[in-house]
Amino acid sequence: MKRFRQVLAVLLALMPALPAAAQGISLDDLSAYLNGLRNAETEFTQINADGTRSTGRLFISRPNQARFEYDPPEQTLVLASGGQVAIFDGKSNGTPEQYPLKRTPLNLVLARNVNLAAAKTVVSHGSDATMTWVEAQDPEHPEYGSILLVFTPSPTKLTQWIIRDEYGSQTTVQLGDLKLGETYSNFLFDIDTEVDRRAR
Repeated sequence: MKRFRQVLAVLLALMPALPAAAQGISLDDLSAYLNGLRNAETEFTQINADGTRSTGRLFISRPNQARFEYDPPEQTLVLASGGQVAIFDGKSNGTPEQYPLKRTPLNLVLARNVNLAAAKTVVSHGSDATMTWVEAQDPEHPEYGSILLVFTPSPTKLTQWIIRDEYGSQTTVQLGDLKLGETYSNFLFDIDTEVDRRAR
């Protein structure tokens, strides 16, 4: 599980200090934005709990699918598909580490229907003059950790998220400009396909 925390998503500690006077983007509007975010890709920078940084490219195909391709020298690959998250070590062709997607905060982003206003997932919702943030977690399993999503307005755009695990460690994923409207094959996200490819 330690490897998963490092791979996935020290901004969260700063959030309570930000002024919450601005109205920001409503939960209904944020939900509509996420539900409309079907296929997207972007470059990302990941800041790990120990301060180290990684870069790569992210592909999202909602619901329930994502692909994190990490740049060299790391060369890690993370796939979310079929209700699982698989972590492939770039230095090995062995079996990937796997975890149920529903046991990760990333499940809240990739869910088929995001309804932040109705669900009991939102822990906090605030804004300042430049951004709106929402922190969410599974209300039935807070031990799975939480995810803090950061958006900018006009138009609404997801710019980063911060994952905090059950041990309090935080991983920040900063997103570049999202390229929308692409069509991806399901094989891009398929865990078994990647296992077979690496076994050849």
